[in-house]
Amino acid sequence: MSFVQIIDCRTSRIEDLNRLMDEWVEQTKGRRTATHSIVGTDRSDASHVVEIVEFPSYDVAMRNSQLPETDRIFREMVALCDEMPTFTDLDVVRDEALYKGNSRRFLALLGGGEDVALLDGVLAEGYHDHDPSNPADAIGMDAVRREVEMWRGGFDFAFTVEDQIAEGDRVCTRWTWNATHTGDFMGLQPSGIAVEMTGTLIQRFREDGKAVAGWWQYDMLGLMGQLGAVEA
Repeated sequence: MSFVQIIDCRTSRIEDLNRLMDEWVEQTKGRRTATHSIVGTDRSDASHVVEIVEFPSYDVAMRNSQLPETDRIFREMVALCDEMPTFTDLDVVRDEALYKGNSRRFLALLGGGEDVALLDGVLAEGYHDHDPSNPADAIGMDAVRREVEMWRGGFDFAFTVEDQIAEGDRVCTRWTWNATHTGDFMGLQPSGIAVEMTGTLIQRFREDGKAVAGWWQYDMLGLMGQLGAVEA
């Protein structure tokens, strides 16, 4: 679970504070564990400054706080503030940007010949895959891996993400699939034909960013037409 720390302070020396933050980033390069940092000033009170720092986890954040430079920078920051800064520690329970990124990562892993074991990083163990071309849903990682290997056995392919919309714990991705028919697919011998499909994938995610279910929509009939298996 990712972790966010909010640092709230008041200062009239914002430029000095920014220079101090730049110095900290430079001195801890390669060891600083924060993944994202935002500093903002209150529109109604320019002396009110808030910094939001994101870490992969609480434990990683604690390693960052133990750096000797962090302690020194903190003491210098206190000296720049009109009063003692306050700290709020937050465990992230939902991150829609993370969900969108993992949905993209999932599609990238399907193609490209990467090890299917890497899917464990973006899919929950009991992932439920709803595919209109498969009368029996694929449930669990073993079933998902078999589906992936079936498609890889028939095509050399890659997805291009065209659009993404995230709301709550769900992400809808509109994609284009470009492939070359390189192996047996549903009884069709390899033809070398270049094919294309468009479709959508809706996925539901849990708090740690792993998808627990997915619903596909795509034009299987159109694909078979491109392969000459049915009349156009």
